[in-house]
Amino acid sequence: MTDAPDTAPRLRLRIVFGSDAMLGPGKADLLEGIRETGSIAAAGRAMSMSYKRAWSLVEEMNAAFSEPLVTSTRGGTKGGGASLTETGEQVVAHYRRLEEIAGEAGGTEIEALRSLLRDTGN
Repeated sequence: MTDAPDTAPRLRLRIVFGSDAMLGPGKADLLEGIRETGSIAAAGRAMSMSYKRAWSLVEEMNAAFSEPLVTSTRGGTKGGGASLTETGEQVVAHYRRLEEIAGEAGGTEIEALRSLLRDTGN
């Protein structure tokens, strides 16, 4: 049995804070992946992202916020790891809640746009 394609519209929110800081769905997904895996590398791999790119995004976020969002320890005999700080947890929670609010508030307009789409036969 095959699953039907997900045709529900999705709202992807990107917040730009001036010229230096931005938070969007990719960074939020990366933070959640780090929380779930305890690893920047594993979170990046799950998103088909190189370790270098994942680490670069973590560095960007850590530099942009008043406190780091992710802490990490180097590998070694016991292995390394990464975790979200309390600020990191707050950033993810606020971002996801903002996505919910925007989706609820814009639901009517999203459906209006969807009704104007070309029928692709799906």
